[in-house]
Amino acid sequence: MYETTPSFPTGSILFLIAICVFYIYCMWKIYRKAGYQGWEAIIPIYGTYILLKIVGKPWWWLLMMLIPGVNIIFAIWTYNMLSKSFGKTELFTVGLLLLSFIFIPVLAFGDAKYLGPYGDRAAFLSYGDKNRFDFENPQQL
Repeated sequence: MYETTPSFPTGSILFLIAICVFYIYCMWKIYRKAGYQGWEAIIPIYGTYILLKIVGKPWWWLLMMLIPGVNIIFAIWTYNMLSKSFGKTELFTVGLLLLSFIFIPVLAFGDAKYLGPYGDRAAFLSYGDKNRFDFENPQQL
């Protein structure tokens, strides 16, 4: 008789595409607020690398995000540092994790300003200078 094949309605596909485009635009705005180019948000691995630079973490965190299970912990940690970098609290981090479709646009279009990694660029830089190992001067230990 009739052969039925499962199909996804066209309206649903268009709605999902619109959601993805809106999310990309929001991330574009967040990257621009942090002083980076917006297009850097849409390149898959490079965008994550830039996000790690925004929150003040080293490049090797990108490798940690490729390990199953470990990536969840590092992603939560990155979202926490993202919210702190824009002057928000841990409660905002919970919102980013559980209701990201609301809190990402709030971060993008709200009045949040990028304050630097962890929300205090001067403290971040002074901490990094004190705890950096100098390979040319290993006597510092």
